[in-house]
Amino acid sequence: MSKLVLATRKSPLALVQTEMVAAHLRTALKVETELLKVVTTGDKQADWSLEQKGGKGLFTGELEQALLRGEADVAVHSTKDLPGEMPAGLAIAGYLPREDARDVLVLRAGVKSPQKIATGSPRRRLQVARMFPSVEFTEIRGNVDTRLRKIAEQHVADGTVLAAAGLKRLGIVAWPGLEFCPLSFDEMVPAVGQGAIAIQCRTADVAWFAAIFDQATARGLGLERAFQTALGGGCHTAFGAHAAADTLYFFHEQTGLRSLPLTAADLAAPAPAAARMLQLLGLK
Repeated sequence: MSKLVLATRKSPLALVQTEMVAAHLRTALKVETELLKVVTTGDKQADWSLEQKGGKGLFTGELEQALLRGEADVAVHSTKDLPGEMPAGLAIAGYLPREDARDVLVLRAGVKSPQKIATGSPRRRLQVARMFPSVEFTEIRGNVDTRLRKIAEQHVADGTVLAAAGLKRLGIVAWPGLEFCPLSFDEMVPAVGQGAIAIQCRTADVAWFAAIFDQATARGLGLERAFQTALGGGCHTAFGAHAAADTLYFFHEQTGLRSLPLTAADLAAPAPAAARMLQLLGLK
């Protein structure tokens, strides 16, 4: 192929991430690239509660259909948006090197003990409640800059929680009237795949892309996604998993925040490792 068409959402962050993938493909495969900008169901239904509607797949389905119809050669996703299972005929070609996977607590300047936090994520709500037991929650939707304005200017809440990777890729290191507080993995376990950009393709094309993406990221995400598949986790489940260098950080609404030792053997055989660890955690 001399030109690759990349399917992407139209959000500012999605376009930044897709341009990163396009630049990598141009360098690694010496091809031209073109972007196919798609509006997904999750983008159209800006007033939906992702928790109630089952948010997994709402931001990926239309991109996957473009692949299956042959309108695009690859689709670019935030890995945390990808369901554990995907349509027949599609596979993950690989990942770019993972960015900072942490969550960031964003508070209005001067707020030390927030009374209301805006987030639609059950995972984030339960973990924030561990830090601030009396806090109340409200939902928030929109692009990153929209969410920041809602907190800083409209005061819909005292704060929110955003992914560090998204802030960095958008070049947002500060915002008037807000303070950014990165959370360690001991404070908040990220979503599966958080900080990683996934490149999806048709199954027949996987071998063509096999050598050009980041293998270390693939190993870590292979284990995280094995937990996702085993648990059937979606946006309605308070669940997070992050594979660090030698530690698996895990959060589930039934277990709380836990950490387990992680070995190279676990990363090499993700499904058995996830099954064993879930047994240790009392979830299987």
